[in-house]
Amino acid sequence: MVRFLLSLTFISSIVSCSDAPENNSTVFFGGEIVNPTSDYVVLYHKDNFVDSVKLDEKNHFSFQLDTLEDGLYHFDHTPELQYVYLSKGDSLVARLNTVEFDESLVFSGKGSEINNFLIEIFLQNESDEELIKDYYSLDPEAFSQKIDSLHKDKLDLLNELSSDDQLPPKALAMGKASVYYNTFITKEKYPFYHKKKTGEETIHDLSNEFYSYRKEIDFNNKDLTYLKPYFDFMKWYIGNVSYMTCLDDCSSNKKPVSDRLHFNQHKLAIVDSIVVEKELRNNLFRNIAVDYLKWEHNPDTESVAFIDKFKTLSTNEEHEQEIELLYKGIQNLQPNNTIPDIAVLNFNDEKISLKDLVGKKENTVFYFWTAGQKGHFRNISKHIAELEGKYPNHNFLGINLRTSHSQWKQLMSENNLDKEKQFYGENFKELQMAMIIDGLNKCVITKDSVVVDGFANLYTSL
Repeated sequence: MVRFLLSLTFISSIVSCSDAPENNSTVFFGGEIVNPTSDYVVLYHKDNFVDSVKLDEKNHFSFQLDTLEDGLYHFDHTPELQYVYLSKGDSLVARLNTVEFDESLVFSGKGSEINNFLIEIFLQNESDEELIKDYYSLDPEAFSQKIDSLHKDKLDLLNELSSDDQLPPKALAMGKASVYYNTFITKEKYPFYHKKKTGEETIHDLSNEFYSYRKEIDFNNKDLTYLKPYFDFMKWYIGNVSYMTCLDDCSSNKKPVSDRLHFNQHKLAIVDSIVVEKELRNNLFRNIAVDYLKWEHNPDTESVAFIDKFKTLSTNEEHEQEIELLYKGIQNLQPNNTIPDIAVLNFNDEKISLKDLVGKKENTVFYFWTAGQKGHFRNISKHIAELEGKYPNHNFLGINLRTSHSQWKQLMSENNLDKEKQFYGENFKELQMAMIIDGLNKCVITKDSVVVDGFANLYTSL
């Protein structure tokens, strides 16, 4: 594992004697952000706000937390966020450059070992994705050998790190989970990706040995609820088992039932049967409901029945309200409805509603972009230029999301974007729910102020 150490000069410039923890229960977390994209760093535990601090004139930040539960947190520097594992007594210093946020992130000080390991594994898994794509064409035994080899390399890094007993047991468990569950996700994907890669007509038969790792799964691990590899594994496992169960019990001629309501009802039932831990259970129910509604764009009786079933299972009122808002947004984006009356900022920082933007213009296409997806931003800018040439009677309006206001303006100037056709979305959640933004290729097409297609794709609908 290679993570560059911060210089002693840098550490001492951020953690002075007065800032250091006064006792073994206080936690210091600070650092420096090069090329900041926001004025603040916000710390969360699970889904709950913990604290926020403003960057100083040197782009340094620091939290000093007197009461803190050991575990996984995440810090947000809009539009980016990343994990941080905090334990009582930590004096943790981070340094990053937003130009390469994850790649540049490095930790020093007490508590740095597990945090450098988590980010290293995160980057390694991203790097392995292209390699693994080629493995999906292999037979199950050869595929497992390849994946197990990658798994062993990562586990060896953790064993080396933990050999001197520097990691607290809870942190070590988090490190192991980040390795194991990423491997398990890859194996859960295999039957579907193998079928796609090879062109086989049916899902490849897999032995019990291929899935032997499932015996190790803790389906109710409270500490891992917000660890992405664990939660992603749970989603893949539930989807996999739902598919196979339906294939065996509900279909004929080994062809799956294609009805999305039917399939997602299976998923709700499986979560209900295997997950007891309340927060994990509710988060999974929410994920299934959001996924179903975002793809099921028709507000019909089946959607209502699904929401009713979701409400009988979920005990999280905020999730229930979110699903209601999502359903309402789907209803409002049906053809012949008026475009949602949501406000955005123009380049002069004046608020203007989407209804006013379309005015009496014949055709308007709203599309979305964010600074955090640089490749998408380059591609979509090129594609919009092509579409404007192809459809001169259409008005293409870009709405920026999850980017700091200053960075948005900087990108506008650097890329010579038309200031009359670009707008800033201050309230991402409001826009996401009103315009059902389920991907950055999503667009909404209107004629005058009336919706023509509320669920269009910028690359396939025009």
